[in-house]
Amino acid sequence: MQLVKSVVKEVNVYDLSGNPVSKVALPPLFNVEVRPDLIRRAVLALNTSRLQPKGTDPMAGKRTTAESWGVGYGVARVPRLKGSNRAAFVPQAVGGRRAHPPRVEKRIRELINKKEKRLATISAIAATASRFYIERRGHKAGSVKELPLVISNELEKLNRTKDVREFLKSVGAWDDVMRAYKGRRVRAGKGKMRGRRYKVPKSLLIVIGGESKEIVKAARCLPGVDVVTADHLTVTHLAPGGVPGRLTIYTVSALERLSKRFEGELIVR
Repeated sequence: MQLVKSVVKEVNVYDLSGNPVSKVALPPLFNVEVRPDLIRRAVLALNTSRLQPKGTDPMAGKRTTAESWGVGYGVARVPRLKGSNRAAFVPQAVGGRRAHPPRVEKRIRELINKKEKRLATISAIAATASRFYIERRGHKAGSVKELPLVISNELEKLNRTKDVREFLKSVGAWDDVMRAYKGRRVRAGKGKMRGRRYKVPKSLLIVIGGESKEIVKAARCLPGVDVVTADHLTVTHLAPGGVPGRLTIYTVSALERLSKRFEGELIVR
């Protein structure tokens, strides 16, 4: 449980033209203290949970009866096959063991408590309402009208990239998309040959309430823009790389779903 103050803050709800049409009270989630240390731990735990354990057979290269001849023969004292002078077992021998193989017992996953992970998600949500964290992360939010930016549910019905672009220009968020576009670069390393040639900076995050496929298809061509539902929102969406303060757009229905999702996590006083 996290104790928060009962400070009711109202923000404007904008339409697709960037005009305020109503007001909505922000959930208590946005009053939680931002914990960058906890957010970083949660992102690390979620990223390492996707890793697959890998390693060699512990007995690889060791299934042999080779023994060393010992001293006095003028040859290296490596294990040699019976009836032959061919070396075996050692790393420098053909078919020998590897010197430092990846081990299956290596601990590659970081763990985190469930309550800590949920608190990290709430803390990352609160960071999306802070201009300090958003600008420190590198987003261009100077022309954004209000933070957090709440849009009417009409946003979820957009089905063309052109309409999404015009909407982002009207609310002042298009500059950050262009920042991601200009920051697109070729990846260094062999990943260029493995289907991930370019690295694109993270830009806007659009959080919607329902399972709408229109806005997902319309926004997927924009560089760095992600669309996620409120039920599937995680700390990796809100704080890529463990750095809180991603520029985020919420719909009215998304705020309602988030409030219900984390209803029992906060004590409001």
